[in-house]
Parts: sequence; C-alpha cells; structure tokens
Amino acid sequence: MLAVQNALGPLFVLILLGALLGWKKYPGGDFWPRAERLIYYLLFPALLIHTLATADVASVPVVRLACVVLGALLVFAALIWVLRARLNLDDAAFTSVFQGGLRFNTYVAIAGAAALHGPAGTTAAAVAIALMVPTVNVLCVLCFIAAGTLGRAGVLKSLLELIRNPLIVGCVIGIALNATGIGLPGWSAPTLGLIARAALPLGLIAVGVALRPAALVRSGRAFWSSTLIKLVLLPALTLMLAVVFGLDPVSRDVALLFTAVPTATAAYILARQLGGDSELMAALITGQTLIAMLTLPLWLGLFN
Repeated sequence: MLAVQNALGPLFVLILLGALLGWKKYPGGDFWPRAERLIYYLLFPALLIHTLATADVASVPVVRLACVVLGALLVFAALIWVLRARLNLDDAAFTSVFQGGLRFNTYVAIAGAAALHGPAGTTAAAVAIALMVPTVNVLCVLCFIAAGTLGRAGVLKSLLELIRNPLIVGCVIGIALNATGIGLPGWSAPTLGLIARAALPLGLIAVGVALRPAALVRSGRAFWSSTLIKLVLLPALTLMLAVVFGLDPVSRDVALLFTAVPTATAAYILARQLGGDSELMAALITGQTLIAMLTLPLWLGLFN
C-alpha cells in the first residue's frame, strides 16, 4: 500500500495544484483552455506515438487485456441502460450518468501506470488506450443517439470527431511505425521524447484546473449512481475478470487503473455539444476526481 501511495501521491498533488491555480484564476485569460488543447492535440499524441512506436507490444497480453477492460465496459454499458427506468432521469441527465459511469481520465490513468510500473506500465497503458478510447467514444455517441438528444447533423459531426480523435490517431501512427519496423529514426525519438515529458504533469494540472466545486451542490441520486458504478462496481468487475483471465501484475494494475480512475474532463464538453446535462457532468467530474483520491489507492493497494 505504501508503494501505491508513494506512486499516486505526487499525481494527486499536481491535480490539487491545478485546482488551486483554477481557483486563483492564474495565469488568467484563456490560458488553460488553450493549454488543454495543446495537451490533447500535441503532447499526449506525441507520448502515445513515442511509446507505441518503440515498445515491445508483444510483452502485453493484448487479447486478454481486451477481454478484461472491454468486457467490463460493455457489461456496465448494458447495465446502465437496463437501469434507466429505475433512475427516473430525463434524457439529458441520463446521458451524463452514462458518460460518468464509463469514461475514464486518460491523464490520471497513464500517469499512474508510469508511476507504478515505469516503461512497462506506460506500454500497457498505451495499449489500453488504443482499445478503450474508440470503444468508450462509440458507446457514448450511441447513448446520445438512442436518448434522442442530438439530430442527424450531430451524429455525423460526432462520427467525424471520433475518426479525428487525436488519441486514436496517435495510437494508429505508433502501432503502424512499430508493426512496419520503421520505429522512430534519427532525431524523431529524442524529439518526441522531449515533447512527451510535458504531457503528464501538464495534463494532471489541467485536470485540477477543470474542477468545479460549486457544481457539487447537484450531488443527488444521479451523481451517486454514476459514481458508484465508476469508482466501485466497474473496477470490482475488472478485478474479477483480471483474475479469471490470468493477467500479469502490470496488465492487471493497468486494467484496474483505467476502470477505477474518475471520469474524463472532456465529458463536460461532449455533454454541452451533444445535448447532455453539462452541470451534472461538471459535478461528476469534480466529485469523482476528489473521491478517487481515496478509492484508487485502495484498489491498487490490494495487490501492491
């Protein structure tokens, strides 16, 4: 448990630093929205390309990892739909509960994997991103479509954004460079490595900046239902599947990280664009991030 706390503690300190900077509105203006776009469109794809292009992907049990993380996601996607009538929410609120229960904060997950297991953890995390990001995005867009909160134009726009998702593009490029044996020739490896180093600390600070404590006044049934699924039930099923499929410790911890971290800050933007309940989404992002500072070390401390 001490090793987990030592690994995750600095990550949470950076998130809290970001929350402080957001509260102080420092450095002001539109600095942080622009910084988040830089992280999302440049720094994080560079990290994924740098990791996947040179990684020993064969060391990751891709099929078994996929069965664990995608199996858990699909089970709870179906379960949330089954419980829709019992939740008694309007369409917009339901889509936010759905996103809050399934989406994951990529910055926290990959930073945790790197802190716990170094390059091996980063490689497994990159593979998990390649598996989970397209799946979660498709599930969430389908949820918006089925809930009826967006029209045909919204569907086409969402599908286009999915194809252009920079994390997916980064994964595809990195895997292609690895599979073809091209790798990262010349100065490309050290250049991407330098860019990639900025991704995790800036990403974690940006997570903190995006927190909105005032939104927590909406911590009603929808909030607690989504949070229970995201931080307790989903990681519990993931852990059970990891044992059943015999994942090695690194892959098991990465699978647990990606299903036990709080929901993604990008879910707020998607909620605003596609007709979800953006205020409920803000409460879910903020509350889950704060609660995960307690639950995430507990989950990972079971085996470490």
